[in-house]
Amino acid sequence: MSPDGLAARPEVVREPVAAGALGVAEAPLSAWERTTNIGAVRKVALLVMLALIWEGYARWLNNPLLVPTFSATVEAFFHGIRSGELVGKALTSLRVLLIGYALGIVCATALTVVAILSRTGTDLLELLTSMFNPLPAIALLPLALIWFGLGYGSIVFVIIHSVLWAVALNTHSGFRSVSPTLRMVGRNYGLSGLRYVAAILIPAAFPSILTGLKIGWAFAWRTLIAAELVFGVSSGAGGLGWYIYENKNQLDIPNVFAGLFTVIVIGLIVENAIFRWIETRTVRKWGMQA
Repeated sequence: MSPDGLAARPEVVREPVAAGALGVAEAPLSAWERTTNIGAVRKVALLVMLALIWEGYARWLNNPLLVPTFSATVEAFFHGIRSGELVGKALTSLRVLLIGYALGIVCATALTVVAILSRTGTDLLELLTSMFNPLPAIALLPLALIWFGLGYGSIVFVIIHSVLWAVALNTHSGFRSVSPTLRMVGRNYGLSGLRYVAAILIPAAFPSILTGLKIGWAFAWRTLIAAELVFGVSSGAGGLGWYIYENKNQLDIPNVFAGLFTVIVIGLIVENAIFRWIETRTVRKWGMQA
């Protein structure tokens, strides 16, 4: 008993236990779990599953004029690669696409910088976006043919229109979401004008900017293929859209699907190689995205 009449708590002495006696706290992953944790492996598995579904449905339908089999499409694709025809069409489309895409980004950057630096610029961007963003780029092709003639200029013009508003909207939205703390830091360092935009706003808003670039790229691809389907050959050379249209007229449906397959493959490469590389070295490296 303690002096105050309360029972004393007995002392407990425990011997240290070896770590091995407690068992495994974290079991190592199996080979299957390590494999399925890789995003690329999961995506390849999904692509294989979709290809099998395509092959099975086409064989069940048994109508090559409607849906050729996946194997027939791949055979036509590699035949086009070996002959050089499909490669030439793809390079023609990519050359026009990159010109229009780059010019669209330049225009979007200039418009967004003006919007950030002045209230009148913000009103201008919001007004132009509400006017022209709902307007399909392909709807401007007849006017483009009148203004720029039968050449690449017409296609480049409609690609710029398709890229400009998506990139400008996302960039401006990203700039407006920058925290006031970061803005004050830039002001305290005496930054203003273009230095303020380059050093503070662009890094902080880069996730939104990158999203705009991805959307702009997808819009540019869709607009290009649609314009080539309508417009056809420019300067004696057609792109993937013309390749698809030409083979459709000849009822060579496997080649039509091979052209579409080429568009998909290029899109996958750009999304999972180029944009993923940019994302890894920017927003993920900066801890702005998991």
